[in-house]
Amino acid sequence: MIKIENVSMKFNLGIEKDSSLKQLFVNFFTKKKKEKNKEFWALKDIKIHINKGEVVGLIGSNGAGKSTLLKVVSGVMKPTKGTVNVNGVISPMIELGAGFDGNLTARENIYLNGAILGYSKKFLDEKFEEIVEFSELRDFLEVPVKNFSSGMTAKLAFSIATIVNPEVLIVDEILSVGDIKFQEKSKKKMMELIKGGTTVLYVSHSLESIKDLCTKVIWLEHGKVVEVGDTDKICDRYYKEQMKG
Repeated sequence: MIKIENVSMKFNLGIEKDSSLKQLFVNFFTKKKKEKNKEFWALKDIKIHINKGEVVGLIGSNGAGKSTLLKVVSGVMKPTKGTVNVNGVISPMIELGAGFDGNLTARENIYLNGAILGYSKKFLDEKFEEIVEFSELRDFLEVPVKNFSSGMTAKLAFSIATIVNPEVLIVDEILSVGDIKFQEKSKKKMMELIKGGTTVLYVSHSLESIKDLCTKVIWLEHGKVVEVGDTDKICDRYYKEQMKG
């Protein structure tokens, strides 16, 4: 279903600010030297195969490369090296609300974000009430999204993204959005998708959430795969390793 073959991802961390007049003035008096581009490999030779219907958790410390890997798999980023092949339609839930226009109302953003996800207006018309009901935002439909809290924005985005049953679901920490009631509802929705045969790649810092949902786990650190296998065993090893510090 998902084949990640020898994938590496490089970023340049050098700061190029000397072109501005202000920065040149500051550098003149501080004698600050221009920094050279620094290479940072967020992913290093990742090789992972995920079968249809598997629910795979990604764990690791901050900066381990989890979110970068999700973006590469979902096609948001092109890897520096290696290839990614996904057999099926992907529904990425990486940065909820990234496709919203803050000046538009919630109602308008349902159609805008839905269009970005590839839904037709006819389909969105048919599913509009279902989206609104799930989001719990009926009283805020005519309010510009820029006035929403982050939790409200995430509720709306989650409700739009999960209106269909995708073949491949890419999820980054979305089950921690909103209030406790909405978190439980989101988890239930995720379970419905999983039972329906959706292949899931899921990132979370909540080991309990990983254990509840995932059939296997990939542990990343410093852009490399540490271990792949049984969910409970790897989560327990990861927890013990984190507690050493």
